[in-house]
Amino acid sequence: MSSIAVLGLGNFGTALARNWLQAGHTVCGWTVEQDVFESLRDTNINAKYLPGIVMPGMQVTMSLKDAVQSAEIIILALPSGVVLSVVDDLVPVLQPNQVLIDLAKGLADGDRLISDVIEEKLSQARKDNTLCVMMGPTIAPELANGVYTTASVACRNSEAAERFAKLLTTRTLKLAPAADPLGAEYWGAFKNVIALACGVADGLKPSGLGGDNLKAAIFTAGYREAVGLLPRLGADPSTALTAAGIGDLFVTATSPHGRNREMGERLGRGQSLKEAQGSMVMVSEGVRAARMFRDVCARAGHSAPFVGAVCGLLDGDLTVETFLEAIALV
Repeated sequence: MSSIAVLGLGNFGTALARNWLQAGHTVCGWTVEQDVFESLRDTNINAKYLPGIVMPGMQVTMSLKDAVQSAEIIILALPSGVVLSVVDDLVPVLQPNQVLIDLAKGLADGDRLISDVIEEKLSQARKDNTLCVMMGPTIAPELANGVYTTASVACRNSEAAERFAKLLTTRTLKLAPAADPLGAEYWGAFKNVIALACGVADGLKPSGLGGDNLKAAIFTAGYREAVGLLPRLGADPSTALTAAGIGDLFVTATSPHGRNREMGERLGRGQSLKEAQGSMVMVSEGVRAARMFRDVCARAGHSAPFVGAVCGLLDGDLTVETFLEAIALV
C-alpha cells in the first residue's frame, strides 16, 4: 500500500481519494477551500462537490507542505487554470522519489502542454521526479459510487506507466499504461470543446431544435477535427481510439454529470457565457481550451472550423442558430 496526497478536492479528486482509501492506501487531501476542508474534517463528506459520499479515514489539510511531506505519490487533481501556480509552491518542498501524476487536461501557453511546463519547472529546480498523466472516461459521481471505470496512465517512461497503473488500480478503477502522453493530454483538452458543443444540442431540446441527431452530427464534426490535429502536433492519432480518446470523449459529451456538456446546455437554453459561468459550481475547462486550440490550430496550419464555431458562440459573435449552421457546414 502507498501514501498518496491528492491536491485539489473537487469532485474528481475526492472520488479518486475514496477509491484509494477503500483499496487500503493512506490518503491525505489538500484544498484551499475553507468550506470543503471543514466539511471533510467535521463530517468525512465533501458536501460541496460530492454530497452523500463518506470518506472515512482520509486526512485533510489546507497546508500544502503537510499534505505532501510523507507522500510517495502526489496527485495533481486541479483545474488547468491553477495547476501551474500550485506546482510553483509544490516544487520547493518536493522530496526525491516522489512521483507526480497530473490530471489537468489542457494547454499552458502557446502550444505547450501543462505537463511540459511542469517538467520544465522541475528541471529548473534540479528535481528529477517522475511525472505521469492520467486520462480517461472518469465521471466523478460514478467513480465515487463504485461504478466500473477505466482510464490510462501515460508517461514517457513506459516502466513507470506500467508500475503506477498497476499500483493505483482498484477493484472498480482499472488503469492501463499508455505510451503517448502527448496525444492523451492534447485529446483530454480537445474533447472538452466537443463536449461543450454537444451540450448545446441538449439545451435546445425543449425548443424542438435539439436532439440526438444533432448531437451525433456535432460529435462527429468535432471528432474528425480532433483526430486530424493529433499528428500535426506530433501525437499518435491512434490515441483517439483508446479509453483516453473516444472513451473520454463519449462520456464527457453524453453524461449528465459532465461540466463541459452542462456549459453547452446552458448556452443552448439561452444563457450568456457570463451567466452560465456564474451559476456553475465547477469549472468548464472547454471554454479556455476552445480559445487556446483556435490559436494552436492556426499555428499548426490545421483548418479548424469546428473550434472556430465554438469560439464564435462563446464570444457572442454567433447566436445559437448561426452556430448550428456553422457546425453543419464542418
